[in-house]
Amino acid sequence: MSLNHVCRCFAMKVIADFHIHSKYSRATSEQMDIDEIVRYAPVKGLNLVGTGDFTHARWLKELKENLTSDEGTNLYKPSKAPNSNLRFMVTGEAATIFSFGEKSKKIHHLVLTPSFETAIQINDRLSRRGSLVVDGRPVLGMSAAELVEEVMEASIENVVIPAHIWTPWFSLFGDLSGFDKIEDCYQDMTKHIFALETGLSSDPPMNWRLSALDRFTLVSNSDSHSSWPWRIGREANVFNLDKLTYSEVVDAIRSKDPKRFLFTIETYPDYGKYHWTGHRNCKVSLSSDEVKKYGNTCPVCHRKLTKGVEQRVDELADRPIGFKPEGVPGFMRLLPLSEVIQAVLGVAYPGVQKVWNIYNELISKFGDEYTVLIDAPFNALAETTDPTIADAIIRVREERLKVIPGYDGVYGKIEILEEQKKKEASREIIQPSQQKTTQEKRKETGQKRLADFV
Repeated sequence: MSLNHVCRCFAMKVIADFHIHSKYSRATSEQMDIDEIVRYAPVKGLNLVGTGDFTHARWLKELKENLTSDEGTNLYKPSKAPNSNLRFMVTGEAATIFSFGEKSKKIHHLVLTPSFETAIQINDRLSRRGSLVVDGRPVLGMSAAELVEEVMEASIENVVIPAHIWTPWFSLFGDLSGFDKIEDCYQDMTKHIFALETGLSSDPPMNWRLSALDRFTLVSNSDSHSSWPWRIGREANVFNLDKLTYSEVVDAIRSKDPKRFLFTIETYPDYGKYHWTGHRNCKVSLSSDEVKKYGNTCPVCHRKLTKGVEQRVDELADRPIGFKPEGVPGFMRLLPLSEVIQAVLGVAYPGVQKVWNIYNELISKFGDEYTVLIDAPFNALAETTDPTIADAIIRVREERLKVIPGYDGVYGKIEILEEQKKKEASREIIQPSQQKTTQEKRKETGQKRLADFV
């Protein structure tokens, strides 16, 4: 779906990333402050961003000093850029650790709240169950149901969304500390849950395979807490709203109306760090089908493999691959522009200057990253940058690429132009028998599957 089409036909296009982290969260860049978020969000194409980490007192203080209430919206605007179209929603993530059925459960939750005042009320309640000063994402000794109860008692306008629901650790359906049913996790507080965050290693089609999830809206966010601030917006939500207000956004999510909640922007799920089952240290990775054939034990260290999202979804699914419910928001698979450029140039990191020179040229021409990735035609791209990079952008948009799946904390590997390069080198069409198999690609990267050991 074209973002320009959305702009022309609807009242207000809103692209939102609700789940990010500040410099006060562990393993997060020191650059993740208000100034950097205000700088990067419009470059990505976002006009609504979650504050993240409102439970942390020092971050909340900085938010109050640097953001001004946008009157009548329950959102905030940057004080230093009063003419900016960017708005902030007060959001945060909390981890709950509790026992259930003699097992330890570790669940992460995204919390949305309409104001700094309600955020303070939530913090007063949560501070009784754990420290809010150690990490921007606090760890609390309470059940998931107790968290929802406390948050909703602070204000009925608050929202709790289970975060990255399939990640092996710290999630609703995670294999290592999660549940098979949402009702087991949230008990009688399930009535307050109306949305689920898919996470980087799953996308809507994977979640549509579970009929039990039909009543929930699927949202996608970056959960950005890396050393690179530009990873905000790598996943996002696209809305059509009459007005940009907290209540309008929440109601659009709750209603699941595809005329108001248009679609989610997703990374390719196999690019996520936990898509396949495997062992990072042993460089062993398996698809769900391979696990069924060979078992869950690592052939190198003989320990249990880290179960990937694909396998976990397969275990709980009651529908075939390809099923789509009626009347749900759509989705679009993309990859961050900097990482597309990185893949074409063959450099180790997307943060090198060579990548950013090209990135900045494209943003200067087209305005923001989403416009480059979704709308810009090939000819216009090729006039601005190397045609090879223009071709790669179109291939990502049209899903004409390959991704060697990520596993056990290792990101997937993007292959965008490899086949094209081989065709140009040989000047003939490559027959299927000449193409590299998945196993051959694994050998090139050192990545193994169980069949390599039997």
